[in-house]
Amino acid sequence: MTTDAQLLEHDLRSALERRIEIRRRRHRRALVSAVPAAAACLLAAAAVASGVTDDLQLDPTKWAVFGGGSVDNGRGAYVHAKRTEDGSPSTFLVEHDDGLSPYEAFLLHEKTLAAAQQTSPARVRIEPGSLCSAEQVTRAETIAMATLRQNFEAGADIDRTKERVDNAVRAAFGDAPCRGLEYAGEQARLVYAGVMPVEKLMPGAR
Repeated sequence: MTTDAQLLEHDLRSALERRIEIRRRRHRRALVSAVPAAAACLLAAAAVASGVTDDLQLDPTKWAVFGGGSVDNGRGAYVHAKRTEDGSPSTFLVEHDDGLSPYEAFLLHEKTLAAAQQTSPARVRIEPGSLCSAEQVTRAETIAMATLRQNFEAGADIDRTKERVDNAVRAAFGDAPCRGLEYAGEQARLVYAGVMPVEKLMPGAR
């Protein structure tokens, strides 16, 4: 749930929006990511009470939480926050995907991401196409892993591999993209970097 940073930055600059930071990382059993969305007027207390901010470990001296929500009884949640230094907004996702199959984890991510995007008054770029099927996610992850193995050493940093992987996956799907290709590419990059176990990939892409 995830977006192309370069295209997003271009879109936001064109719209005279403030630069939004995009980040994704693993934290214990939760999948944590930051997506490009400014917060609507939601109660931060709900996010704090649910333990979302504990999962995120946001530094209160650097981030001010002022909104959030959840899906699937808290299995997926999001928090809107502002960087205290410059006021720039980010939305962080937490997905507790233990016990879920790789495709179920994908569906949880997309559901959480959609809920976060719906509360954003800022312009948000949404991937084109319908939701990727299990076969399409498998194909995208397979292409991403092949691209990584052909072009990067094992353990390569996920930021360094992003552009080449995203380009390869998009090119493979051509004029028939589906929503979730960025997620698939990111899953592959996280596994290749050693951040996540290979079991997090679709079985056919390992």
